[in-house]
Amino acid sequence: MIEVNNIHKSFGDTHVLKGITTTFEKGKTNLIIGQSGSGKTVFLKCLLGLFAPEEGSIVYDGKVYSDLKEDEKRNLRQEMGMVFQGSALFDSMTVAGNVKFPLDMFTKQSQSEMEDRVNTVLDRVNLVDAHNKFPAEISGGMQKRVAIARAIVMNPKYLFCDEPNSGLDPKTAILIDDLIKEITEEYNITTIINTHDMNSVMQIGEKILFLKDGLKEWEGTKNEIFKTENEAVTNFVYSSDLFKKVRQMYIEERN
Repeated sequence: MIEVNNIHKSFGDTHVLKGITTTFEKGKTNLIIGQSGSGKTVFLKCLLGLFAPEEGSIVYDGKVYSDLKEDEKRNLRQEMGMVFQGSALFDSMTVAGNVKFPLDMFTKQSQSEMEDRVNTVLDRVNLVDAHNKFPAEISGGMQKRVAIARAIVMNPKYLFCDEPNSGLDPKTAILIDDLIKEITEEYNITTIINTHDMNSVMQIGEKILFLKDGLKEWEGTKNEIFKTENEAVTNFVYSSDLFKKVRQMYIEERN
């Protein structure tokens, strides 16, 4: 679980995050949505420990990040997995090499132990025959699965995903959403997803946090978002044709 308590973050005279308080639970897919400039990326970087809020606290399973010593912060960061927007794979490394990279960097496991772990996570993301391929030789969807395998290879407690469906076709995006949700539940991870994809909201949005101008404008579930009367949320969400249709179906069912 990650608890966020009244955090503020500024850059010069620009006040980006303005007192956000929320909780992200284990074993659930927690989504952050909002327009460009709403503070989503800065918020995610604060959760990752890349930015330090000027006020407030972020608590990881009872550990207040700002109270930790540097070695404790380093250990905590090793419990975090990250799926980057563009997958961020190393072009010069094979699929297996990309996944093994964190193990090489942060563990003292033997080569056989690392290879066993790589095989396990690649099997988990359904990439059993891609070990020796290079990123340029596989599809975008496969690259994203490699990125997920790399993110979970260290058995993280916390999984962060920045626009995991960016650049993917709708069918592949659904497969990635389902995979992230399955892994979250299977390993009881606290998963936080920064997304613009309204399909993801409808598909896996167990907890949705909507930011606007650096404030928590609304939070709830994928079911509750259809019922809200918050104008900022409805204007943002129902700009999607899919959500307009679903919203209409919801209204018709109520009537």
